[in-house]
Amino acid sequence: MTDIAEQQPTAASTKASLSADQREILRARLVDDHEQTLAFIAQLESDLESIRSSRQDVPTDDEHDPEGPTLAFERSQSTAVLENTKVHFNDIVSAIERLDGNSYGLCARCGEAIPFARLEARPYSRYCVECAERVSH
Repeated sequence: MTDIAEQQPTAASTKASLSADQREILRARLVDDHEQTLAFIAQLESDLESIRSSRQDVPTDDEHDPEGPTLAFERSQSTAVLENTKVHFNDIVSAIERLDGNSYGLCARCGEAIPFARLEARPYSRYCVECAERVSH
């Protein structure tokens, strides 16, 4: 959690941000990422269920299996990836909501426009580069 306050964009800064073409390009990227991430979450959940099922079917101690990683390790790895993917998914949903609400492309901290190049690289960004560096430290 950070102590950096977020501010609401003003009407003037909202008008000065992205062109309609840029917004449509970024919307398409967000929608595509949304669909891919949702599919990936479903696959990870299926994989976790398979790991759980495998563990129920094998009464042996997989902690001492010389053949490879343990089921516990695989489950732990898959669970971590799933959690991170869900965070990413929520970032995408939030970006689409901001796009619909006309605050998309404006830094949540300083209210300035986020450069299009940054949004192309990370369309779910909430901060300009300068504020993102401050928030992460």
